[in-house]
Amino acid sequence: MKSDTPKTARAHIRYTNGMGAIVPSVTRVIGNLNKPQLVPWANRLGLQGIDSSKYRDDKASVGHLAHALVLADFTGSVVDTSEYTAAQIAQAETSYLQYLEWAKGKHLETIFAELPLVSETWQYGGTPDWYGYVDGELCGVDYKTGGIFREVVLQVSAYRELIRDNGYVAPSKFIVLGIPRSSDEIFREVTITDFTQGWAAFSALRALYDPLKQIKI
Repeated sequence: MKSDTPKTARAHIRYTNGMGAIVPSVTRVIGNLNKPQLVPWANRLGLQGIDSSKYRDDKASVGHLAHALVLADFTGSVVDTSEYTAAQIAQAETSYLQYLEWAKGKHLETIFAELPLVSETWQYGGTPDWYGYVDGELCGVDYKTGGIFREVVLQVSAYRELIRDNGYVAPSKFIVLGIPRSSDEIFREVTITDFTQGWAAFSALRALYDPLKQIKI
């Protein structure tokens, strides 16, 4: 039986370092970056009588389910959709089909998928979507169901350093797939090969993260 209530986004993974201390995720670190596009977006939804927080959580759940469907494609596991609504499942399946269309004809050799990692050097954690070989080239692949924005350059740069810091060979590029959830969205593929500025920006935000948490007024 499918739930009548939209499933909300899953809880964020808690990352801990080798000493057992909690470290921030890539998402939380980048969360300190100003995102001016969110204000007009929320205003547009408000004018339509839509609660932006509920809308965001619903779409995040669709994204999580779409990720699970893609992961199952590599692991052969079965995804439990019982807690999702029919609408959420339909949107996630649309995203999954778009991913399959992209993967068609490509030789994908998985090293890992959705593997939580922690950088002991830089003290942060993250879970890259996929890392392996695409047609013989070592790559990272990241799936987006909510559009591709400039913050993704920081995100994949941080993932690349996570991969390196955990003893893997750093990928030469990250492929970011913007996979639509409905017919009014478009498929987009972005390849990132220059991580210099993305890492500079992320590492600066990471340096700010701890002192900002300590400031109380």
